[in-house]
Amino acid sequence: MSAPVWIFAYGSLIWNPGFAPAETRRARLQGWRRSFCMRSVCFRGTPEAPGLVLALDADAGASCTGLALRVADHEAETVLAEVRARELVTDAYLERRLPLQDEHGANLEAIAYVIDPAGPQYCALDPEEQARIIASSRGARGENRDYLWVTAHHLAGLGLPDPELEALAQRVRALSAEG
Repeated sequence: MSAPVWIFAYGSLIWNPGFAPAETRRARLQGWRRSFCMRSVCFRGTPEAPGLVLALDADAGASCTGLALRVADHEAETVLAEVRARELVTDAYLERRLPLQDEHGANLEAIAYVIDPAGPQYCALDPEEQARIIASSRGARGENRDYLWVTAHHLAGLGLPDPELEALAQRVRALSAEG
């Protein structure tokens, strides 16, 4: 019997996984942080005017709380192919199997999509620059700011607020109102 397939959702996979999880658990990933460190050249920006999307950025002292989504055994092959087609559309993300701890203290291994810090889409920007880019970018899946706002809203609704994301969302709202 093979081990269950879990996917770690920390951004848009929380509110738009593209599949119906067989089980969902709150979970924490140590050594990584949720960050707008990936230039989006497709979904929330363009090659000429990249937006920003979330990625897991390695940080030994950090942790990221999100959702562990279990894929139904009979759907694993199809779901993994669909998630990979979405998440690995460019070479920005690396697929890793990483250890999570769920809300009850149980350990599990999940597939997670982390940023390639050596890749051309990686960036380390201060919050003001992030806000400026997010407020003005648009891609094939819509306004960059909507991606931020929906993600922050869902995290708060799940009882997993991210103060940095919430502060960034407020700044983007202010910039959007000014523009």
